[in-house]
Amino acid sequence: MKLANQFVVPVISDGAIASMVVLALSLQVAPGSSDTVFSREPILRDRMLRVMLDHANAGGFSGAFTGTRRMDDLRRALIEAARPILGDVLNDVLITEIARQDI
Repeated sequence: MKLANQFVVPVISDGAIASMVVLALSLQVAPGSSDTVFSREPILRDRMLRVMLDHANAGGFSGAFTGTRRMDDLRRALIEAARPILGDVLNDVLITEIARQDI
């Protein structure tokens, strides 16, 4: 199930926005649970954005930001943030698009 809107995450360096990262996410959920996801999407997006901001602040979107380890760390953190909201209906969080635009 694709989340409706992309996430836009600023990357701060030396106190200023150095780049913007745009991510699109899909959720692998149990069949028939799309209503559950839709009803909880605002809080889900909030928690996931917090994870992405923490990832950015820890340097996760700097340098080779699409490396396997960094992407696995981000995906794991997104699942940990979504699981309390969606429970057992969530199977996985898929990062379907990612791009960084340096400013």
